[in-house]
Amino acid sequence: MSEMNIVEAVRSALEVEMTRDDRVIVFGEDVAKKGGVFGATLGLTDKFGLERVFNTPLNESGIVGFAVGAALYGLRPVAEIQFADFIWPAMDQIHSEVAKFRYRSGNQFTCPLVIRAPYGGGVRGAHYHSQSPEAYFAHTPGLKVVIPSTPYETKGLLISAIRDPNPVLFFEPKLIYRAFREEVPDGDYTVPIGKARIARDGDDVTIVSYGSMLYVTLQAAEQTSKKHGIECEVIDLRTILPFDVDTIGNSVKKTGRFISVSEAPKTNSFNAELSATVAERWIEYLEGPVLRVTGYDTPFPGILEKYYLPTSERVLDAILRVYNF
Repeated sequence: MSEMNIVEAVRSALEVEMTRDDRVIVFGEDVAKKGGVFGATLGLTDKFGLERVFNTPLNESGIVGFAVGAALYGLRPVAEIQFADFIWPAMDQIHSEVAKFRYRSGNQFTCPLVIRAPYGGGVRGAHYHSQSPEAYFAHTPGLKVVIPSTPYETKGLLISAIRDPNPVLFFEPKLIYRAFREEVPDGDYTVPIGKARIARDGDDVTIVSYGSMLYVTLQAAEQTSKKHGIECEVIDLRTILPFDVDTIGNSVKKTGRFISVSEAPKTNSFNAELSATVAERWIEYLEGPVLRVTGYDTPFPGILEKYYLPTSERVLDAILRVYNF
């Protein structure tokens, strides 16, 4: 066991899989000697050489297009998009090609690749370096969308993503890239894609979150417990597509109240899908409105970042509102 932060967990997962499977290759903008803008791939070139860890031109469409070709010819490519905000030039490749190969070939061909990208706020990068685009990809059948929240989850989920026969979008919350360390196994292990985890037990309110907003949610849950005696059950979603309907349903049927928290803009965020699912399936258990705590429907601001991102106070207000309804 070693203590790792999320960046180090990413690197450890890549090292494990590249050692185990020589089909795994890593590429993107400045990922070789420099290790990428956040240093997640630092040192991999020294161990595996430039044939397996290499830089690409500043061309996201080309990065993903190359990944498609490599996957179809039997490799296991892991492509890094430097910031999730830069992924848009590759949208046609992802939406029209990557996500469709299994379906259009009648299950004869798959496209096993991973696209890694840091997402969300936390570095005061304003509107070109801080967006949360997960809902766009969750709307595309054929993809899997994963967002870890801890170093342990990051390594296990990334190993699972690389081994998955389907394409996976792997969004990493840069707000907590180096925020803390925890013990992570040095060797091989996996965390299942599509399975949420209970981050905090409770009987009064269900709150679903993911990525860096999990910690805002947990902080609010602890405050609510101490000040008001309200015990919130906090679910770390881990996977956006497919998401764990059973874990959410079991919790909602127990608590009768539901809140979702993310940093994406509110309108058409993934929170809306979670809210609709809860309302459709378990409305007879609900004792209050289905609530969302999110970012705002504006471009992501720079110096006003702290006012845009959800806070524990905003989550606390939602908890009191739904509990006292």
